[in-house]
Amino acid sequence: MTEDRPFDALFLSVGASKCGTTWLYSVMQAHPELYFTPEKELHYFHFSYGHEAILSDERRMANANARVLGRIDPARSNIRVVKRNLQFLDAYFDDPVDDKWYANLFRAKRPGQYSCDFSNFHALLPAHAWHEIAGKCGKLRVLYTMRNPLDRLWSHLKFHLQVTGQADQLDSWSPEEFYAFAKRPFIWDNCEYGDALRKMTAGLSRQMLYVQFYEDLFSRPDEALASLEDFLGIRAHEYPSEKIVKKVNVSAERPMPDFFPELFDTDIERIASEVEELGYELPTNWRR
Repeated sequence: MTEDRPFDALFLSVGASKCGTTWLYSVMQAHPELYFTPEKELHYFHFSYGHEAILSDERRMANANARVLGRIDPARSNIRVVKRNLQFLDAYFDDPVDDKWYANLFRAKRPGQYSCDFSNFHALLPAHAWHEIAGKCGKLRVLYTMRNPLDRLWSHLKFHLQVTGQADQLDSWSPEEFYAFAKRPFIWDNCEYGDALRKMTAGLSRQMLYVQFYEDLFSRPDEALASLEDFLGIRAHEYPSEKIVKKVNVSAERPMPDFFPELFDTDIERIASEVEELGYELPTNWRR
């Protein structure tokens, strides 16, 4: 690391939300050439480009409680893992939150390992951010995962209502209420794959960006993981089979209402066409 390039090898998985990034995080932690912190979503670059509240003192303490402190079980926790996690929190609670702070979160990694950050908000960064981030890295690799936009939208909507205690709305909302909620920026902006890809390709070289489809990730996981290893330039690894088959962050099991697809037909077709125009071949289930 140097003053001009404070980050050495950085691997960012940037979304989109509800497209398998948490599953990837859970599986790829087993690779010896990848280093993950106890907090999956560090959100540093989102913070750096206009969203300071996401790493406020209060938010960092809440994240630490959810990911580290609240999970300590004297009867079951490994004391060495707890010690390592508390050492991470020592850096995570530091100030100011700047490039040095971010680099210091990975201080326990071994030489040659990637620093890994799976933060879906990074898909929403402005175009100029990508050129600036690349300029701070000795090596940068960025993964963007897409999913059938209608399926992604329904999964995101269900999951948000589930975790906020509003799952009963799934049974009572009218089409107009579903539409209004889905169009809120924190839900809808994750659907705009074309916009995200245009911003990333404007600031990243071809070797820095890898696009993966959720459908391939789960229909051919071994092949998808091998392709991702090739992109990163790391050796092939045999991941635990129990991790590969395990589902994570599962949304409520509610069937999509019959009226739901028609609410977004025009947008879904536009999004799919934008991805095709950027040179990507869509999975067959993107167009029903």
